[in-house]
Amino acid sequence: MMATATETQIEEQMTGLTASPTTPSAESDRPPTSVFSLRGVSVYYGGYRAVRDINLELERNRVTALIGPSGSGKSTLLRSLNRMNDLVPGARVAGQVLYNGENIYDADIDAVEVRRRIGMVFQKPNPFPKSIYDNVAFGLRLNGVRSGLDDLVEVSLRRAALWDEVKDKLRQSGLSLSGGQQQRLCIARAIATSPDVILMDEPASALDPHATLRIEELMMDLKRNYTIVVVTHNMQQAARASDETVFLNMGEDRAGYVVEQGPTAQIFTNPQNRLTEDYVSGRFG
Repeated sequence: MMATATETQIEEQMTGLTASPTTPSAESDRPPTSVFSLRGVSVYYGGYRAVRDINLELERNRVTALIGPSGSGKSTLLRSLNRMNDLVPGARVAGQVLYNGENIYDADIDAVEVRRRIGMVFQKPNPFPKSIYDNVAFGLRLNGVRSGLDDLVEVSLRRAALWDEVKDKLRQSGLSLSGGQQQRLCIARAIATSPDVILMDEPASALDPHATLRIEELMMDLKRNYTIVVVTHNMQQAARASDETVFLNMGEDRAGYVVEQGPTAQIFTNPQNRLTEDYVSGRFG
């Protein structure tokens, strides 16, 4: 049985994963509720512009849903928030993605550290072919953490609402879990390194309705400690599980752009743009 530390002790250990000097700082002259400020952001793949002229403010400790038809650039925009597009040959970003007031695309910013602070959960669960314990501990070990691993693994699994289901089989393979459990394991792995933001790219699209509900409940619980940005094609999911919604559409140039952003209740009941109303009501998309 793993020893249980107090929540305070665990928080101290998790927040002890400090940033390097070339990491975006936690200080900002902007209002403290804003985590991201996107200014004129366009993303290109070679000569093709996938999204254009994005201007957004994303607030702290909120769940923001990105919705829109296929091809409107939702996943591209999401990946621009932690420089995952850097891994795509020919991809480049124009404009500024300010995280806590600093542009994450500045030359002196460490992209690896950006991705530690801004974690990612993908559409398809992708646990490593390792034990449940080693999946969660992977990022911690990579960051040089050697002591207190048991407690850090436990609190991460608890926050991902998975601890009670796996506490007696931590040495079993993560691949032995159900699809919904695997996705929660990936969430536990993402939060183990104490990120500030969690990005989710259609995290429930491959799951059954029960597992989907668990993920939605988890998102609403996690926002107490993290900022969450989620891409979803499921309008009901966006309405249930998000605080803010951003609607993107594809222009005549096939580049995605923001049509409207606002509180989720407003977007779904009283949108300000006719295109938004048509999309959320199912008239196109």
